[in-house]
Formats: sequence, structure tokens, C-alpha cells
Amino acid sequence: MRSTLFWGGALAAFLILVAAAAPLLAPYDPAEQLDPASAAFRPPGTKLAAVHLADGGWRLADRVERTETGLVLTRRGQIQELPASGVLNLTPEGVADRRVFLLGSDKFGRDVLSRLLYGTRISLAVSVVSVLLALTLGVAVGSAAALGGPFVDTLLMRGVDALLSFPSLFLLIAIAALVDPGLWSMVVILGSLSWLSISRLIRAEILGLRNREFIVAARALGQHPLVILWRHLLPNAFTPVLIQTVLLMGSLILAESSLSFLGLGIQPPTPSWGNMISEGREALSFAWWIAVFPGAAIALAVIAWNLLGDGLRDALDPRSRNTGTVP
Repeated sequence: MRSTLFWGGALAAFLILVAAAAPLLAPYDPAEQLDPASAAFRPPGTKLAAVHLADGGWRLADRVERTETGLVLTRRGQIQELPASGVLNLTPEGVADRRVFLLGSDKFGRDVLSRLLYGTRISLAVSVVSVLLALTLGVAVGSAAALGGPFVDTLLMRGVDALLSFPSLFLLIAIAALVDPGLWSMVVILGSLSWLSISRLIRAEILGLRNREFIVAARALGQHPLVILWRHLLPNAFTPVLIQTVLLMGSLILAESSLSFLGLGIQPPTPSWGNMISEGREALSFAWWIAVFPGAAIALAVIAWNLLGDGLRDALDPRSRNTGTVP
């Protein structure tokens, strides 16, 4: 139990820190394309000499050699000569700048590591904000169904059942296809379709609590129903909802990645794990790193939130604790 909670919390905290520090950790601008002709599809660990031209542009080369008149560049087996007057960062050995692709580059010569770090920020931000929206809607609908009487309960829960009858991924795709793709549309779509299980859970918890002695005593003291809901019902019903919300994070990361992979989510050049995999699928046979690294990031994120949810359930749910035997 403790190990599950520890490792889940540690992995989740690591991902959050990476997302927050992405501008500091990323070695380059995730959308920067210095020299696509030379930098495209470079494998992990590639180091290239970066030649700053007098016109402000850049040339990336596998090797540079200083000559009396300037530089000789070797770029993917081709030789190119540049005069000394056309190079701004010329040194006695060649040039001072280097471009290092620790995780390789994509078809536009963009650094995969930088895009992966910024993609962590985008994917986690969409998931977190969507979860908060789903939590708000789920608690509101579930509380109204539990406390609004038989008619309101039937009306709301049959509506929830109707929405749950549709396959979630197909429903997401259908709605995403009707709106302009982007960051905020993803948040609204994911959040507005993810509250259903939360509403059913909060309704069940409140129905089990509303006739308990402390709730009856609060009514007898004349407390307003909203005060009873806020001070007594929700705090006592929130433990399973919290666990469900944490587990929902992993599902929303997968959902956002799936929509972005299909071109219905975050749009390039803004990086997200899903559209990075989509960009790398055509080059998987010879540039595997473009899709494999964001795919591994998705797997790590889903494992982290699932471990954290399982650990919280074991720690907070008394029924799941091992109480041992009395000798």
C-alpha cells in the first residue's frame, strides 16, 4: 500500500515538476527549425556544428573544417564551402556553436526533447483543467440528484444513463469533429463528458449519508440544506470522489492524446504527446524516436496516476486496509 502510494505520488510529482519547469529544461524552442534540410530525422545523441550566417540564418553540419578563405561544411555527405565574411561565429577551429539532439529530431529538424517537455505541459494542463471541470459538474449534478427529490433524481440520472450508453471515445470524436480543434475546446469537451461517473458516485455517497445521525441532528438544528451539503455531506462523501478523480486523470491523458493523434485535438506546431506520435507514425520504420518517446511519456503518466489512485484508495478506504487478526 505505502509503496504504491509513494511511487504513484513520486511519478506524478515528477511529471508536474517537469511540466512547470519545461521552459527551463528544454534546450531549444520546440517550434524552432534552424536547418530542416540537414537536421531532419537525426537520431538520438546527434551533435551538429551550428554555423551562423551573415544573413541571420543557420547551417547545421556533421563536420566543419576551417580553411584560409572560410569554412568547408559536410552536410549529409555533401560538401559546401562558405567564405569567412559569410559566417558570424567563426573560430580558428571552425565554429563555436553546437546543436545537440539528445532524443533526436523530427522531419522539420525540431528537437524531440524540447517538444516532449513542452508536450508534458500541454497534456497535463489539459487533463488537470478538464478534471476540475468534470469534478465541478459531477458534484453539482450528483448532489442535486441525491437531494432534489424523486423527480429530479430520476430526470438527472436517466440523462446520465443515456450519456453513459454511448461509447466514450466515439462520443468524444463526434463532438470534437463538430468544433474547432484547440486547447480550450479540448478542455471543454473532455471536462463536459467526464463528469458522469463522478455524479453517480457522489449521489450514491450522499444517499448513504443523508439519514445518518449527524445529518439528522443538523436538520433538527435548523441548518440550511446547502449548509448541510457543504459542511457535512460533501466532506464525508469526498474520499471516494477524490480517488475517482485521480484515476480519471490517466483516462483523460489517454483521451487527449487519442484526439490529438487523430488531428481533432491540439494542433501543430503546438506540441502534445498525441500529435507528436501522429507526426512520427509515418517515419516509424526509420525514425522510431519521434513516436516512441512521447508514447513512453503517455504510458508513464497513466501508470503514475493509476498508482496514485490505487494508493489513495488503500490509504483512505478503511475497507481496503489489512487489519490483521487478533490472537
